Amino acid sequence: MSTQVGVGQRVAEMRKLMGWSQPRLATEAHVSVSLVRAVEQGRAPASSAFVSSCARALKVAPAELLGQPYPRTTTEQSDVAAGIAVIRVELAAHDLPAAGVVPRPFAAIAADVAQIRKHRRETNFYRLSSDLPALLTEVRALVHSTQGREREKGFLLLCELYTSSRSLAHKLGYTDLATLAVERMTWAASLSGSRLWMACAQFHRASVVISAGDWNTALAYLEQCRHDLESAIDGADLESLISWGALHLQSGLGAARSGDRDAADTHLAEARSVAARVGSADFHDPVMNFGRANTDIWAVGLAVEMLDGTEAIKRAENLVLPANTPKSRAGHLYIDLARGFLLHGDRAKTLDALNTARKIAPIQTRYHPMVHETVRVLARQEARSTESLRGFAAWCGVASS
Repeated sequence: MSTQVGVGQRVAEMRKLMGWSQPRLATEAHVSVSLVRAVEQGRAPASSAFVSSCARALKVAPAELLGQPYPRTTTEQSDVAAGIAVIRVELAAHDLPAAGVVPRPFAAIAADVAQIRKHRRETNFYRLSSDLPALLTEVRALVHSTQGREREKGFLLLCELYTSSRSLAHKLGYTDLATLAVERMTWAASLSGSRLWMACAQFHRASVVISAGDWNTALAYLEQCRHDLESAIDGADLESLISWGALHLQSGLGAARSGDRDAADTHLAEARSVAARVGSADFHDPVMNFGRANTDIWAVGLAVEMLDGTEAIKRAENLVLPANTPKSRAGHLYIDLARGFLLHGDRAKTLDALNTARKIAPIQTRYHPMVHETVRVLARQEARSTESLRGFAAWCGVASS
């Protein structure tokens, strides 16, 4: 995997193909001319909001500006993505009988699906890529050979397999496949009888729309999803509370990327209030991971999305992660912290945070497009690249000068 060209260069190339000046792109994408110039020149990292806004204006997919999926140049990188082709076929065949496949007893299948969940939370992409395809086929056979509650239980297993497929595809940069996995998750959740899985599907569906830069549609959709939950919020139903809080976090992301800081802070405050009611359930919820600690992780990320590195650092100061924090969430925290430190102007701590993310969740860190952007800008800002920075850049496939 080698990404010789960054987002800024791709934006400039696409802009020129459209025959646009930098001011014209800024107008069409609703960003400042100074930001367009800074990103194109490699002086500022391209935020997720910037990428989505420019992609929408230029009529390309955000993944095209990010250069995803990254090219496979080693056996290790091929192994990580080895299951993608089969997963794509399975998602296409979701409602078709699995001819010739006789599923094992439910308990044996459920135990393997639980391992998939563990691999997802621990960012073990190798095992997800190798184990997901066969299980997707077997559980598809299961739901076509059972009825009633047994069939609903099969759809619950499919929900986990589809969300794990989404996670793998999303983090490796196969965004179209990740979107298809969300559609399949929505289908399975609707047949599972689970309020929590339905909320998870809604959460990820909104994420797809947010990533495409359509903030208003995403925010309106999330508001409708929460409206459908309102009658259950006054009670003590844990699944409804978790769903409500998680949907507010996703609304906070949409608001932050749209530039509405007040709305983002309001959604975060609502999520914090619900997290306090959920209490000690942090990370024991295997579906949404909702609770106090994860809300605090989101708080750091939302500040970064609002380009306020100082606030992100402040929010992280007293954050203590529980021992059972999934590596996917802990690693994401340090990726966001690295971005926050870069915005704040602390280059040494930027690299420290990146190395911590690498230690916790190496594959997730290596493939994260915001890590690539952070490393590029960090390398440009350093008058003389340190050996450790050059080593990190080489490790994640970023060309550094």
